[in-house]
Amino acid sequence: MTEERLRERLENYKKALKRLEEALGKKPDPYIYDSVIKRFEFTYELAWKLMKALIEYQGGESVSFPRGIFKEAYARGLIKDGEVWLGMLEDRNLTSHTYDEASAKKIYQRVKDLYAVHLALLAQIVERELE
Repeated sequence: MTEERLRERLENYKKALKRLEEALGKKPDPYIYDSVIKRFEFTYELAWKLMKALIEYQGGESVSFPRGIFKEAYARGLIKDGEVWLGMLEDRNLTSHTYDEASAKKIYQRVKDLYAVHLALLAQIVERELE
């Protein structure tokens, strides 16, 4: 993993967070629930792939699955609460099976709470690693 590629992943993650923030700032309705859930999916995927890239860049072992990456990121102090990220993995898996508005509302609320966790990851990476 090159520094250039790592920075590219970081920029993509920042963009995804911005888009998620925009959706979360809208008045909730079924369309916004769908939008937030989809943007959460993108943001989550970019987050674990960014963590993976950073771990590899630092010389860590190549881990291919989110669960292992979260454990390694926690061990390295990159994330503060591994259980939250493991829960996010479950949330992400639920999003692909959400067909009713009640479930969408629950996931929407959870994503609102998880947004701060994503911001903390971004701050940790920028502060400690890349800038």
